[in-house]
Amino acid sequence: MGNPRADTERENRNKGFRCVAGIDEVGRGALAGPVVAAVAVLQYPFDIFEDMGIRDSKLLSPEKREEVNRQLLLQLSCWGVGEASVEEIDRFNIRIATFMAMKRAVESLAVFPDLLMVDGREKIPGLSCMQKSFVGGDKNILSIAAASIIAKVYRDRKMSELDSHYSGYGFSDNKGYGTPGHKEALIRQGVSQVHRTKFCQTFLTDIKTLSSSSGTSSSGTRNRDC
Repeated sequence: MGNPRADTERENRNKGFRCVAGIDEVGRGALAGPVVAAVAVLQYPFDIFEDMGIRDSKLLSPEKREEVNRQLLLQLSCWGVGEASVEEIDRFNIRIATFMAMKRAVESLAVFPDLLMVDGREKIPGLSCMQKSFVGGDKNILSIAAASIIAKVYRDRKMSELDSHYSGYGFSDNKGYGTPGHKEALIRQGVSQVHRTKFCQTFLTDIKTLSSSSGTSSSGTRNRDC
């Protein structure tokens, strides 16, 4: 799959939208850390961004993401980041918290967009600008792909910082996601202050149930399938 072009941005500009932004989130499925959203406004005529190697952040190596992120932050005239905390994720739910992070990212912009292109099926509640949602937008829409890179680099750095305060969970490597090593650390060490309590309780309850049904104490077994 090639890198996305700015065809959608040009099409909407030709329809009269002068400030077209793309937005994406990262960290929705993690067991720890915030959910983060970023919004990017690519300035016309877009050519410089098409030649930057921008694509869905999940398709880039960490080194390439950092490189493209540096170029983006140098060239973008308008971008923003928002996040929702672990406490907010637990208090509400991940869907609402994701919307909160996205809304905060948009509200942080110096210039409010007149069209916001959103990755996924849903639009963001509480915003006055026009929105269009795109399933697979991070793979096909240049502005959304750019936003995905900014959000991913921002959150990855944050998780690496948390690793120095909450050792043993491997946040620098797993970024809070439920890797086998992370899950084993949860069984061994329990939940930290930066874990999403409800997410982790579900996992730990499942492990306890599994251990009980096999007649083995959860403290004396390592789950190799997680």
